[in-house]
Formats: sequence, C-alpha cells, structure tokens
Amino acid sequence: MRYKLLQEGDIQVCVIRHPRTFLSKILTSKFLRRWEPHHLTLADNSVASATPTGYMENSISYSAIEDVQLLSWENAPKYCLQLTIPGGTVLLQAANSYLRDQWFHSLQWKKKIYKYKKVLSNPSRWEVVLKEIRTLVDMALTSPLQDDSIHQAPLEIVSKLLSENNNLTTQDHESIIVAIAPLLENNHPPPDLCEFFCKHCRERPRSMVVIEVFTPVVQRILKHNMDFGKCPRLRLFTQEYILSLNELNAGMEVVKKFIHSMHGPTGQCPHPRVLPNLVAVCLAAIYSCYEEFINSRDNSPSLKEIRNGCQQQCDRKPNLPLRLLHTSPDLVSQEATLTEPRLKPVIVTSSEIHVEVERNNTANQKMTAGMGNDSEPNLIDCLMVSPTCSTISIELSAQADRILGCYVEILKMLSDYDDWRPALASLLQPIPFPKEALAHEKFTKELKYVIQRFAEDPRQEVHSCLLSVRAGKDGWFQLYSPGGVACDDDGELFASMVHILMGSCYKTKKFLLSLAENKLGPCMLLALRGNQTMVEILCLMLEYNIIDNNDTQLQIISTLESTDVGKRMYEQLCERQRELKELQRKGGPTRLTLPSKSTDADLARLLSSGSFGNLENLSLAFTNVTSACAEHLIKLPSLKQLNLWSTQFGDAGLRLLSEHLTMLQVLNLCETPVTDAGLLALSSMKSLCSLNMNSTKLSADTYEDLKAKLPNLKEVDVRYTEAW
Repeated sequence: MRYKLLQEGDIQVCVIRHPRTFLSKILTSKFLRRWEPHHLTLADNSVASATPTGYMENSISYSAIEDVQLLSWENAPKYCLQLTIPGGTVLLQAANSYLRDQWFHSLQWKKKIYKYKKVLSNPSRWEVVLKEIRTLVDMALTSPLQDDSIHQAPLEIVSKLLSENNNLTTQDHESIIVAIAPLLENNHPPPDLCEFFCKHCRERPRSMVVIEVFTPVVQRILKHNMDFGKCPRLRLFTQEYILSLNELNAGMEVVKKFIHSMHGPTGQCPHPRVLPNLVAVCLAAIYSCYEEFINSRDNSPSLKEIRNGCQQQCDRKPNLPLRLLHTSPDLVSQEATLTEPRLKPVIVTSSEIHVEVERNNTANQKMTAGMGNDSEPNLIDCLMVSPTCSTISIELSAQADRILGCYVEILKMLSDYDDWRPALASLLQPIPFPKEALAHEKFTKELKYVIQRFAEDPRQEVHSCLLSVRAGKDGWFQLYSPGGVACDDDGELFASMVHILMGSCYKTKKFLLSLAENKLGPCMLLALRGNQTMVEILCLMLEYNIIDNNDTQLQIISTLESTDVGKRMYEQLCERQRELKELQRKGGPTRLTLPSKSTDADLARLLSSGSFGNLENLSLAFTNVTSACAEHLIKLPSLKQLNLWSTQFGDAGLRLLSEHLTMLQVLNLCETPVTDAGLLALSSMKSLCSLNMNSTKLSADTYEDLKAKLPNLKEVDVRYTEAW
C-alpha cells in the first residue's frame, strides 16, 4: 500500500505522555500545533497530575526520537503509535489503520533523513559515505510513501555533500553518480547536482557514465521540462551532455541517434516539449559562442559615430568590435562611377574581430544625408554592407567553434523532421540570434540549410515564417536575399523563397510592391539568367501596374525579351492584357449567375467570351469555384455585388479581392471556408455596406475589428459563428 508523506499541519492526534508506562485509557482530542522543520510538534494540556495528557507545549526533535513502533499486542488501544524519547513515551492515536500507518512511515522517514543529513554533513571516509548513500537511495526506493520529496530529499543531501567537497577523485565521482542513478529516473537533478554533472561531462566526456546514466536523465528533462528560465542549470547540463556525445569517436552520428531517439520512430513526436527544449538549448549554446563579443558591445562605436566617419584609430577605444552600417542603394549603384580619390583603407582591429573598411568622403556625405536623423537602424541594417565597401570576419576560439558547429548541426537535424518543421520555423522567425552571429560568415552559411528547408516546405505555416514577425522588422527573407549579410550565392535561395511565397497566398500587390522597392535589381538579374519565378514576378509587376516609372518598365520589358522563357511569358501577358481590355470594354450584362457545380475553368471561359464592363452583380453561389477564380474576378471593373455562398472560396482569394475590388459593396461569404486570416483583409474594402459571414470561422475579435474599420457597413450576418 502507498501512503502520502505527512506535511505541515496534517496530523490530528490524541497524545499521552508517561514515564515508561502505558495507560489503557486514551483521551480523544485535536492536534493544535503544526509540524516544524525537522521537529514533531505536539502540545501539553494536563488532565491528570500523574499522567500528563492532551497537548504538548514543547516540540520534540527528530533526533530525540529513539524509536517509533506500532502497538500491536493484545488489548492494545486501536490505531496507536509509540514514540520512545529520553525519559518517557509519547502515544499517538489515529482515526484508522491507514492514517496510523501513514504517520508511522512518515515519522520513520523524517527521522532517517535527519540521521543521514547529520552523517553525510561531516564525511571522514569516502568508502563509508558511499555505503551510506547507497543505503539512503535504497530507503527512498523502497519507501511506501508517495511524495516528490521522497526522492528529491536524498538528491539534495548528495548535492550538498558534493558542493562542499571538491577534492573527490574521478572514481569517487562515477561511484556517486552510479549510486544515485535510480533516483534520477523520475526526478530532475537539483541545481548543485547539475553543476557536478556538467563538470563530469567536461572532464570525462568519454566516460560510460555519460551514456548509461546521463542519457535517461537528459531524455526526461527534454520531455518534461516546461521552462528552462526557472532552472537554467538543467539547460546547461543538457548542453554539456550533448557536447560530450559529440566528443565520442562517432561524433555527430551519436548526436543524430540521440535526436532521433527523442523524436521517436513514428512520423509524429509524442512529446510536445522536446522540440522547444532542444531549440532553447541550441540558442543558448550558440549565444555562448559570441558572449565575449556581446559583452564588449556596449563599448563599441555607436552607429552615429560610424555615420559621422569617426572610425580612425585615435577616435575609438582599442580592442572593441565594430558595428557596420548598410550603405544606401544610391551609394552602391553609383560607387563604380565615383572618380574622387578614396581615402586610405582603415584597418580596425580588436582581439576578436578584424574589420577592413574603405571609405569615401562623397559616400559618407550621401550616407549621412540618406539617413536624415540619428535613429539607430534595425538589426539587418546594422549588418548589411556592400561587398565593395567592407569585409568582416569573426574568429572564434577552437572550443567555441566546436560548440557552434555541433549546435548548428542539431538545428539542421531538427529541420529534417516534417512534424517539427512548423514549430521550428515559428521559433526561429524572430531571428533569435545575436547580431554578432549574423555577421559571422560560417554561422550564416551553415544555417542556410535550415532556411532552405523552410523555403522548400509547401505548408504555409512553415514558409510564411521566412517573412518578418511584424511590420518594420526584417526577417530571414531579407537576411538571405541579395544585399543581405547572409547572402553568399547569386540569389538561388532568394529565388526559392520568392517561388514558394508566390505559390501560396503572397501573390499580392503589397508583396510585389516590397520586391519592386527593395529587390528589383536582383529580380531583374535572375530573370536575365532565365529564372522562371523571377520572370513571373516581373510580368506580375507589369500586369498589376506596380512600376510607375516608364524607363523602368521598358527596362523590365527588355529583360523579359532577352530570354526565351521571358519572351514567352511576356507574350502571354500581352495577350491577357488584350483580353482584359476586351473584357472591361463597356457592354454586356449587368447581372450574371453561374449554374451550380460550375468550376474555376468554367468561369474563366465565360469571362473570356465577351465584354463584361457593365457587370455589377455576379452570383457564384453553390458552385465549385475556389480562391483561384479571384484572378478573374479582380478584372471586373464595375463589380459591386458578389455572391460566394456555399463555395470553396478561401482566405487567399479574399486577400486578392481586398486589394483590387475596393469598390465592392455587397459580399456574401456564407458557408465558405474563410477564417480570421482572410476576413481581416476585408478591412481595406471601405465601400462594403453588406457582409454575410454566416456559418464561417469568424471570431468575435475579428468581427469587432471589422466593424471599427468599415464605416459604411450596415447589414451584417454573423449567425452560427463565434461572434453570434
């Protein structure tokens, strides 16, 4: 039978104290005093002068309890315990046998723990200490008590013993670890014990103890730990354990097998905490590699000083890392034509970072004028530098380099698991690395594999994490695009990212406009080299009138006509423009209803058959159209009423409609699969006066947001939604 360990205030007993004699009569009363640490507290309220009974005024120390026994002889009072103390005996009576046994085992446990604390606090011979530790562990394992402290108390005793004795031999270390191993199967090690384990991993990474004892402990930590912030030494121990695995002969193969064991053989990991904990360990380890650079960051020249040209050796403190500023696009484009003599290159050195910068007076003036204020640029701006203007290299120590290589490889392994990739992309979306790591060529080159895996994943929740986590902040897309600090190719990864984003729900004016403003040059260069995705991008920019400058439009057309694929797609664009002109020509019906079961292809054939410039009311209710038909709907210039009741029209289509059909007045989305993600885009359609969202996945918050942003909205149907 299992019992719960008694806690403070749990006992209610009848007490009789007498000198070595037993009285048959037990008076029932309540226990008024509570347990004190390491003491059994009773109270004294005398009923008879010869035999004090009732409540005791003074506590009884556990060390004073000589013996605890169950009264089991004939005619003994029911459910009584006998505590033998110097000069007398204390009898405790419980309400039933279960409660009596619970008290008995709890008192024995408290008494023995007190004894072991005393014995192990002053160790003389380590052979005896090791024997006592084994006995303590056996006692904890065989105790009928069920409580976390049953296993945790011995671990804390051993942890304190090890923290106070630093002169142990390696053999003593391993003997103690093996002795307490059974307690670690279901309990996290205390902080001091984690320090001891970390030390052993660093000093003896090839020890069999690491594999046989530490492996199940680390597995339990990764499966069950909820917050490394509350127990950072558990994270440090896990980090050192993985590094010790990497020190074995097989190296990363052993680490790979360990990661696979944590994931499990199936396609879905059954433990939701494993991935976040592994990522937390990786991030902390990578951060530690650049800790020296980060600690000296506060003393480095500010970005304002760099903009003002204060980079001479005499203007700065020695041995400090340098922050870099991204040169303006005007400076990059005109740099090759500058004829003014350059200043002598300045070599900025420190104990860790070596930076070579070539500066130009005219360039500095343009850069300063382009900034316009003294505000600090964002993360990527601090790092992105033109290759013709500066180079940067970070030299890590051999140990830091090994740590970096190990944990970047683990991130690669994590990205190979399909079920982990969405959560991993979400965790890495805010770019949780120090800027010194992003300025390190080796790190960004190795991490490129992870970003490539995100770019290849067709799931929107994965590849959407390539973009910034919020407006005004750069993401991995900007970091690995041409001109970004991490871009080390000719734009292949950039093209892959654009391709996957365009293939989902990012074929929008906003996305194209951002490419036109920031990445038009790389897009044209890749299109010139025959990249089909970039050719499609340029065609969409022309089709959606993203480019206003005539010279730029002509340059894009010339780029498209320079390759076979570009010429073919440009001809298709011209054909679509002619069809669009015919479609939008005034004439045709003002109302149109498609037959039920019609498809996207049926709608496309219908709209290509004549002029629909006058079409104001279109009903696609109960058809099989999807979000793909939005590309045809946005070409209807006079459309004011659209009925999509009981279709498969989704969020991607709503985003496209919201950018082009801003004059739409009536929209019926009843029984469509739209969600908050698409419905929020409707806030830009200010002309909407009637909106039916019956039986959709509309939330109450989104409904309130739409009401606030659509001033003309008068008729709304939200029945059978969360907002109803």
